[in-house]
Amino acid sequence: MVRKIFGIFGSMVSLCFVLTLSSPAQDQWSWPEKPENLQVLPKDWPGSRLRAPMRGFASALGVDCSYCHVGEKGKPLSTYDFASDANPNKNRAREMIRMLGSINDHLEKIEPSGEKRVNLWCHTCHRGRPRPMTIREELVEVYKMKGLQAALTHYADLKKNYYGRGAYDFGESALNGFGHELLRSEDVEGAIKVFKMNSESFPKSGNVWDSLAEGYFKAGDMKMAEKWYRKSLELDPKNQNANDMLKKIKERK
Repeated sequence: MVRKIFGIFGSMVSLCFVLTLSSPAQDQWSWPEKPENLQVLPKDWPGSRLRAPMRGFASALGVDCSYCHVGEKGKPLSTYDFASDANPNKNRAREMIRMLGSINDHLEKIEPSGEKRVNLWCHTCHRGRPRPMTIREELVEVYKMKGLQAALTHYADLKKNYYGRGAYDFGESALNGFGHELLRSEDVEGAIKVFKMNSESFPKSGNVWDSLAEGYFKAGDMKMAEKWYRKSLELDPKNQNANDMLKKIKERK
C-alpha cells in the first residue's frame, strides 16, 4: 500500500508542489544512488525517486530538510546526516506515512459520495503547517506556556501569515472558543479581553456580544452584562440564552 501511495504521491507532488531547494549548498549535493535506512518508503527506490515525496512533505508542512533530518538550516546539504534517526521528527514522519496508508485503505472500502474517490494526502490536513491544529488549540497551548499576551500575539501572527490561505478558520468561533476556554480556567479578565477583541472584529454577530456579556456576568459586573446581553438580543432576537440571563440579572437587582 505504501508503494502504491507514493507512486501516486510522487506524481502528484511533481505536478502540484513547487519547493525551491536551490542554493549554493544544493550545488554541492546530489541525491544518493542508494539511500540508507529507508523503513517505510520502498527500500529499492533510488535516491532520485525520493525527490518528489521529500519536496512534497516539505511543501505540505511548510518546512525544510532540517525539520526531519540531522542538519542545520542554511548549511550545505552535504553536511546533513540523512540516514540518522536522531531527529525525533523523522520517526514521527514515518508513523504519519503509515497512518496515511491505513486511512486510504479504509477510504477504499467506502462508497464514494461523488464522482471521484476522496484520498488523504499530507497537505489535506497540514496546509503548510508542521502541526495541523485549530486556532483555539494553538492559542490554548501558547496561553498555558507563555500567558495571554503571547497567545494574542500568536493569533496576530497567524492572521498575518495564513489569512485567506485556508489553513485556519479565522471566523468568529476561533477567538470565541478561546475566550470560553479562559472562562473555564477561571481567567475571567482574560476572557473578557478576548471577547472584546472578537466583538470588534464581528460587531454584527449576536453570539459574540452574548459571550462578552457572559464574561462580565462571571466577573460580577451586572451592569455591563445587561448592556451586552441587550446588544446581543438586538442583533439576534431569537437568542433565548440572552433572555434567560437578563431575567437572572433582574432577579439580582
